[in-house]
Amino acid sequence: MTIPPRFLDEIRSRLALSDIIGRRVRVTRAGREFKACCPFHNEKSPSFTINDDKQFFHCFGCGAHGDVIGFVMRHDNLSFIDAVEQLAAEAGLQMPKPDPESVRKAERARDLHTLMEATTKWFTDQLFAPANRNVLEYLQGRGLNRPTIEAFRLGFAPHDRQALRSYLKAEGYEDKAMLEVGLIKTSEKSREPYVFFRERVIFPVADRRGRVVAFGGRVLPDHMRVPDQGDYKPAKYINSSDTPLFDKGRMLYGESLARQAAREGLPIMITEGYMDVIACHQAGFRGAVAPMGTALTEDQILSAWSMIPDGEKLPILCFDGDEAGRRAASRSCERILPLLKPDQSARFAFLPEGEDPDSLLKKGGAPALQKVLDSALSLFDFIWATHTAGRDFETPESRAGLSKNLQTQIRTIADSEIQSHYMQLVKDRISQSFFTPYGQKKNAGAPSRRPSMLKPRRPVYGAGDIHARVLIAAVLNHPEIYDQLEEPFGQFAVGSESVGRLRQAMIAALQENPDLDSQALHNHLNMCGFEQEMGDILNESVYVHAAFASPQADSALVAAKWREFWQSIEGQTIQREIKRGWRQAFDLSSEDEEEKLRNMMRFKASDGS
Repeated sequence: MTIPPRFLDEIRSRLALSDIIGRRVRVTRAGREFKACCPFHNEKSPSFTINDDKQFFHCFGCGAHGDVIGFVMRHDNLSFIDAVEQLAAEAGLQMPKPDPESVRKAERARDLHTLMEATTKWFTDQLFAPANRNVLEYLQGRGLNRPTIEAFRLGFAPHDRQALRSYLKAEGYEDKAMLEVGLIKTSEKSREPYVFFRERVIFPVADRRGRVVAFGGRVLPDHMRVPDQGDYKPAKYINSSDTPLFDKGRMLYGESLARQAAREGLPIMITEGYMDVIACHQAGFRGAVAPMGTALTEDQILSAWSMIPDGEKLPILCFDGDEAGRRAASRSCERILPLLKPDQSARFAFLPEGEDPDSLLKKGGAPALQKVLDSALSLFDFIWATHTAGRDFETPESRAGLSKNLQTQIRTIADSEIQSHYMQLVKDRISQSFFTPYGQKKNAGAPSRRPSMLKPRRPVYGAGDIHARVLIAAVLNHPEIYDQLEEPFGQFAVGSESVGRLRQAMIAALQENPDLDSQALHNHLNMCGFEQEMGDILNESVYVHAAFASPQADSALVAAKWREFWQSIEGQTIQREIKRGWRQAFDLSSEDEEEKLRNMMRFKASDGS
């Protein structure tokens, strides 16, 4: 029986060699590789190495060498067919039937891979050619250093419509092959072939084994290219279309490098585009990947999970903090839910509005992006926020509707056990949000309260609208003071229902994660739909009433100034209540009311107000 080479490649790509060997012998990590005592000869010190990237093992003691199929054949004493059948079952693949056509296609694929490698080298050579020095300087001006440019094998496609084609034909490649992988197109007017990628920075797209299978191209700035003709305006980015080597719905840009980073324990994060991935990689976030011009697909989600070698698989999906970003996040959530498996989920991070990872790293460096990742929501918290953001649930009917909508979405989870756990989370969150008794305190050592958009608080003291906005603005700009002011922050009344919901969302977020800084808190609240409310509060018309609430205020003094401001409001409110009470007591001739007022005055005096 002949096994198509492409099927064998699929087995190798689906199974980590270190996992297969680790089920038979004790394996330990050694840098980017793994080591073990060789199972094929007796030794006390490990000389048997395993390289998952290159998919081979090698023993420096006895010389044993091979891939995952060769290891199983030798270790388990199996024939080639039996070893392939066993590994195919572990990889979840059906054994192929004898198919000469598949063998022919695999051989053709090898030829196309060779063509793509030659093309990649030519693009790279153009970038580093003296005549194109300005293009290299353009990339360096965008913050990319030489090691990063080389790691991603960036290149340059010159203006000439025939240059690449002429080079490849001289190397023995035919137009048919170039057409097959999308390097050239046929003109509709002249019917002559022409090079597809021209006057662009080139981003080679590699598969999980590091083989280039496609290209992306970014147009050069206007001053660096030939002027546009007529009304024609080139697209900012163009990408290879699907080919025998490339299916853009199944692949992620940066995948081969991210797999290596994941094996080293770095998180996988899914961004939007080429430059985001490259900028993240250069800043130390080497697990960054991106879909190529399309919404995240089910296959790409599965691929992201497969990159993480063991333990809980939680890739972080990064989205813009605007409405479009939230819609994209919701679409991704819908695709993820049916695919959930034990220890396989995702987290959702939202960038400041108007920023992408590339621009955020330029402005704030790695710490700025790390803060965004640290504030990422769990999948359930994102679902909860999506259904509750900016809404009131004061009636039993509205709460029942919320519960029904949550359960409807959760029923799309195919795994029955996971679905059951999510259903329980819905019940728990509904209970915490709507039925926790007022004033109930969390016991020391009790589990932390999960984020609740709607945790009820009983307003005790009144505050004018501008006073409430000052108090809220100070905590928005300096969330580190919240733990000192938790009780009074939840007590003052606000004049607007929407601002009240904002206050409740702040309480929920800061109880869940007390370490949120101002930017992370703003990102979270933006994602939850409070852009308008925060815009109304965070402005000079509020700060003019109390400078301590502004972001520039000395954080060491903000808490004390906040409490002084609060006590002033509290004292004014009590004084107004006392005056109204004396008039009411006089009108009613009520001794009970008078005694209550005396107690209030004694409390006010003892409190120093």
